[in-house]
Amino acid sequence: MTTGQTGRATDADMEWCYEAVHGVSRTFSITVDRLEEPMARHICLGYLLCRVADTIEDAGHVPPETQTELLSTYDRLLDPEDSLAVETFMDDVEPWIPEERTDDWDVVANTPRVLATFESLEAEPREIMRDPVRELVDGMAMFTDRYADEGGLRLQTVEELEEYCWYAAGTVGTLITGLVARGTSPDRARELRENARSFALLLQLVNIAKDVEPDYREENNVYLPAEWLAEENVDVDCVVEADNHGGVTDVVRRVTGRAERYLDDAQRYLEVLPEHRGNTLSAWAIPYLLAVGTLRELRERPEDVVREGNVKVSRAEVYALLQQFEDGVTHASIGDLREEMAEKPLHR
Repeated sequence: MTTGQTGRATDADMEWCYEAVHGVSRTFSITVDRLEEPMARHICLGYLLCRVADTIEDAGHVPPETQTELLSTYDRLLDPEDSLAVETFMDDVEPWIPEERTDDWDVVANTPRVLATFESLEAEPREIMRDPVRELVDGMAMFTDRYADEGGLRLQTVEELEEYCWYAAGTVGTLITGLVARGTSPDRARELRENARSFALLLQLVNIAKDVEPDYREENNVYLPAEWLAEENVDVDCVVEADNHGGVTDVVRRVTGRAERYLDDAQRYLEVLPEHRGNTLSAWAIPYLLAVGTLRELRERPEDVVREGNVKVSRAEVYALLQQFEDGVTHASIGDLREEMAEKPLHR
């Protein structure tokens, strides 16, 4: 899609994008609020571009073959060499936008606005962001096509789980790292790139471990590896049935353990993270530490993932963590906070 096809972006469009992020993601809302310009603008737009694809991929009411087609068309909009008009994508996606829009679908409905605002960025950050977003979109299209006959994703192996996590989150980590590494030393940039995958996979695996029930009921997706479920005699289409709570809980424990393997490298990512061009430590350290707290909750009560579906850090602990950063947290003290939150809720 050529620059300008979606119209001229305005300050009001950028403000709408900031408000949209607050509606669709608690974690990225915290991140964007903690960033300064121009990084806040870049991360906000990069996230919304990814959210359009993520919403389509998660849509249980959209047939898988249609999801694949929509994602492929959306990818063409992101290709600067493709002359596809944004109206073509909107005509295709419009019949699938629910009459009562969620915040996610409101972003999809405003794809032209998001694209126009993205195309208004300076060339360097825009091009740093473009390839990772397109890789995410292509990966999601690949997965919806792979499981088209199933009607939803049914990941088979732990290797496939991590492949999915790469496309869903690792690509976002590449986008973030490309932006924050600009102007840093070659050694620091290399260390950021080496640890970016761990940072992203940690956050994604935590989300998968805690969201088993809504992922199945609302999206018809099962991300828990079928090979692990089979070892517990659980069919992938029965993950929320009461008789299978024990087996699914054991698999949740294994996914949680997999996520914990990435904690050290993810912490190193934060320890070398530069604070320049509007980037701040707190914007990324807070999501990391919330993941640490969620892992603690998952270790202590994994059965609640399938019984209640509400395993997460309490609002009181989130506020306590935010206060820690108001009081001052340095790169060197991230490890201390991690140890504290791994043991008990921060507000107690």
